[in-house]
Amino acid sequence: MSYHVDEFGYYGNFGGAFIPELLYKNVQELQENYLKIIYEPEFQKEFTNLLHDYVGRPTPLYLAKRLSEKYNTNIYLKREDLNHTGAHKINNTIGQILLAKRLGKTRIIAETGAGQHGVATATVCALMNIECVVYMGEVDIKRQAPNVARMKLLGAKVVPATCGSKTLKDATNEAIRDWINNSQNTHYIIGSVVGPHPYPDMVARFQSVISEEIKKQLKEKIGKENPDAVIACVGGGSNAAGAFYHFLNEENVKLIGVEAAGKGIDTGHTAATLAIGTPGVIHACKTMLMQDVYGQITEPYSISAGLDYPGIGPLHAHLHETKRAQFISITDEEALQAAFQLCKLEGIIPALESSHALAALEKITYSEQETIVINLSGRGDKDLETYMKQMNAQEEKQTHLQNQ
Repeated sequence: MSYHVDEFGYYGNFGGAFIPELLYKNVQELQENYLKIIYEPEFQKEFTNLLHDYVGRPTPLYLAKRLSEKYNTNIYLKREDLNHTGAHKINNTIGQILLAKRLGKTRIIAETGAGQHGVATATVCALMNIECVVYMGEVDIKRQAPNVARMKLLGAKVVPATCGSKTLKDATNEAIRDWINNSQNTHYIIGSVVGPHPYPDMVARFQSVISEEIKKQLKEKIGKENPDAVIACVGGGSNAAGAFYHFLNEENVKLIGVEAAGKGIDTGHTAATLAIGTPGVIHACKTMLMQDVYGQITEPYSISAGLDYPGIGPLHAHLHETKRAQFISITDEEALQAAFQLCKLEGIIPALESSHALAALEKITYSEQETIVINLSGRGDKDLETYMKQMNAQEEKQTHLQNQ
């Protein structure tokens, strides 16, 4: 069984490039050149040097002792939150900006939900002195204001998506429209393992530095490269693809992806694509997506802007279909409680996205001898307003109960 993309851009039954004719030349250019460029010695040297000197890699693999004691097992956190810009997203944007330069592109566009990919794109565009336009849902602009400010400070133009649910799906739609209208000089830096081939494979390769480092770091710490399980949150799925990549063919390593259940998978307010989705095409890719009986995409919901997407990357759809990976769903409330727990036990404030992965510890089984790696994909600065709102609500409820 292969878990990697084939020559036609498919992972099993999922993938491909369902693109309008106006984008055919751009996508074909990427398909024909991305592997050749990425593995050029000069590209690899520049990419590796920037990851080390600019991003701050390798990120630590931290044994969370108090968290481990609580769950009576060995829990390591892969600290992607310590990257420059605060998340895993910059691993991909560094790679794609170098690729865009070699293809002679002079303008960059991107979509963003939680804002971390937008910040990472704006960062590398400032670094390389390239024009940057970021599309972001109007709803996400309001709930992720700190990241909007960062993007603007870095010189990016932030364009609101005002149609549909005004979130990540709609931002992606707007970015694709821009790309169609400016195909000659523009490269679209997609932030996740979604979109037409070769994006899912290309983004996964750039993010695979995560699992590459995990193997080396575990070898140093415990004398073996493979953990018993790797856990990562999944929206489109780039951090999970990176954390899983070098373990895909290691059948003894359990891969656990965590989707956002929102208010519950049966409530109509959810983003748990694999729990309720069916095969279809979204953003030029065949995958699993949330849709009605007429094939119309249904609106996703999650407290986490970065997981608020009605589809999933084709790699993850394939891992789910083949049962190579287990996918579970975590509600808003469960994610919030996992975030507060990490704050109190380890002094680390996680992103809401990462908190979904942390909450999986309550739903999986393991032994005390096992080694579990959780990919802490981002830091929680951007989510402080949401956290404080929840804490205040809890305090008010507690006060009310005491006064009764």
